[in-house]
Amino acid sequence: MTPSLPRTGRLSVFLLALAWTATSFGVVTTTPPLAAQTNAYYVAQLAEPATDRNAVAGGVAWTCAETTCVANKGTSRPMRVCRGLARKVGAITSFTADGETLADEKLTRCNGN
Repeated sequence: MTPSLPRTGRLSVFLLALAWTATSFGVVTTTPPLAAQTNAYYVAQLAEPATDRNAVAGGVAWTCAETTCVANKGTSRPMRVCRGLARKVGAITSFTADGETLADEKLTRCNGN
């Protein structure tokens, strides 16, 4: 008679085999960055991680994860949107509106300097 694994042991072996197979064939992937998950018009990189996941600033609703915040297009100029977000979440290290990155001197003004 061949010894068999207890039911929980067989389940563990199955799950281990499934995990190995998934990683071997590239089924398991990492989550893409927040900006890549959406069709965001505005993308802001923050100096420090955001404390709130959702914020309303600069006339638009923002979704933040770690140091990235994204939002759909608003009616205000990008500089005003940037400045509003900086007041709400802190220093911004990069700000993009419709794929165009805010110049360094404008980013400095956005941060209130």
